[in-house]
Amino acid sequence: MKRVVFNQKGGVGKTSIACNLAAISAAMGYRTLVVDLDVQGNTTDYLVGDIDADAFPAEAQGVAGLYRQTVGSRKMRKNPDSFVWETPYEHLFLLPSSPVLSEMEKELESRYKIYKLRDALQKLNDEYDRVYIDTPPSFNFYSKSALIAADTVLIPFDCDSFARQSLYSLLDNIGELQEDHNPELEVEGIIINQFNSQARLPGELVAELETEGLPVFKTYLNSSVKMKESHRDHRPLIDLAPSHKLTGQFLDLHTELEKAAARAAA
Repeated sequence: MKRVVFNQKGGVGKTSIACNLAAISAAMGYRTLVVDLDVQGNTTDYLVGDIDADAFPAEAQGVAGLYRQTVGSRKMRKNPDSFVWETPYEHLFLLPSSPVLSEMEKELESRYKIYKLRDALQKLNDEYDRVYIDTPPSFNFYSKSALIAADTVLIPFDCDSFARQSLYSLLDNIGELQEDHNPELEVEGIIINQFNSQARLPGELVAELETEGLPVFKTYLNSSVKMKESHRDHRPLIDLAPSHKLTGQFLDLHTELEKAAARAAA
């Protein structure tokens, strides 16, 4: 199962959601791969901390290395697993990001390498039980590559009016990509993030989405300073604070996802 976490709007919690769901998946015993396609590298920082650029040359490691070899000699190409890093957590692995990705984007796009991530992940099907892909907050080469490579898309929604306005454009873009490149891609659901039950607006916005028939997950994720601590300490919540309320919400959301996947496979 390959899931991409995507929204064109920044600050909606893509990295937090991708990393924490992946960490729970790994804690449940699934061999889980996280792919960081955002040039900012927040997912990479979250899971492995600061990177020593000398020890890990940007063009030889992670996603950048994987893409770089697609424009080189075919005889020199490595297995995609060669670019995967271990993390400090059992069963959790990472294809890290790099600032070099921004420099590579135009060349990759001009050479039409948009299917290469899909091809690489297909080669890794037997290696990993679950794949979570974090994306940049824009509909660019890398996010399109992720949507082409994935089975489903999870859409974080942070409960403000701007998020709702951008949601329709996002769904249109996903629909067009489904039609042109990946007809098997499914919108698995909208994840309500940074939800404040004490405020009126979030509840109204969610109710409107549900009235429109959009697939909203039953589990909502609250705002919490514990998430910021989790980022600072480079420790997903299941490791940092397994009994915290927000961790419990992520566990419930993960259960929803796994049940949905089981129904789809039945």
